[in-house]
Amino acid sequence: MKIRSTARGGALLAAAALALSACSVQGGSSGGDGGGEYPSRAVEFVVPTDPGGSTDLITRALAKSLEEPLGTQIAVVNKPGANGKIAGKDVFSSEPDGYRLAAMPQSLFAIGPLVLDDPDAIQLDDMTFVKGLTREDYVMVVPADSRFRTIDDVLAADRVTYGTSGAGTGNQLAQALLFGSADVAATAVPFDGGGPQLTAVLGGKVDVGSVHVAEAIKQIESGALRPLLAFSAERLEALPEVQTATEIGYDVVVDQRRFVAAPAGLPDDVREALVTAIDEATKSEEYGELLQNNYITRWDVDGAAVADQLRESSERFATMTKELGIDLKGRQ
Repeated sequence: MKIRSTARGGALLAAAALALSACSVQGGSSGGDGGGEYPSRAVEFVVPTDPGGSTDLITRALAKSLEEPLGTQIAVVNKPGANGKIAGKDVFSSEPDGYRLAAMPQSLFAIGPLVLDDPDAIQLDDMTFVKGLTREDYVMVVPADSRFRTIDDVLAADRVTYGTSGAGTGNQLAQALLFGSADVAATAVPFDGGGPQLTAVLGGKVDVGSVHVAEAIKQIESGALRPLLAFSAERLEALPEVQTATEIGYDVVVDQRRFVAAPAGLPDDVREALVTAIDEATKSEEYGELLQNNYITRWDVDGAAVADQLRESSERFATMTKELGIDLKGRQ
């Protein structure tokens, strides 16, 4: 079948943006130092999104806590566009000296190729994977007055419209895989981000939508939204009563993960210095509170595990969409 085609989280993210913006030091530079002990000058940390979203806030919280253990200033620079490709292309074409890093999303590598044939796409070999950072999970929601009381009601419907936050996103893929697996006639309706998508769900413009937990938790707690299904491997700590897709018989696990990467060829001693400093930084109270307040899970894995995750998820999603006959290209 062919399927056509992020609140409390918003408030928390907006507030945190103001609190964390002070850690952005402008004027970071790139290029080699001609030798010497690392680091000997400021490090630039590039964020592939606009200010204020999850990736931006996670990076700013990390950068602020990273300055002391790394022993230098961190310049946080936003380079949004193309789901992270613009930032990645910029950083990964730099010298592999540890002075330019990027916080990258899993979706660019695992989902983006399902939507767009890009001969100039960033390849895994273009990067040195430094460290895994976080994981965010998706939950399917409906408005309180929806005709769908349970996920069984949704999957038994003759036709369903579902909101997405745009092309190449995890919530788009999660819903497409679920409806494809259940052989439900479903039509995707894209919106420009999770906020507009959630507004459309609340207003009944679409039947269902899947969003990050933080984006919907306030409306869930108030009773304005009803959670129907989680796309996580296990039940969510914030919503323990909500079943997962795997529990009801559909092998659909989709999430968003973020990791630190540098240009390919980063020297081992520089990578180890970064790993050691990041491990120390992520223990900070401020960083931990940001994750907890926004229902973001730690993904504390090494670079090899990051590479394995990207390859595994890419292969799994490509296989599932092909087997189910789901065409995401041009139908977001």
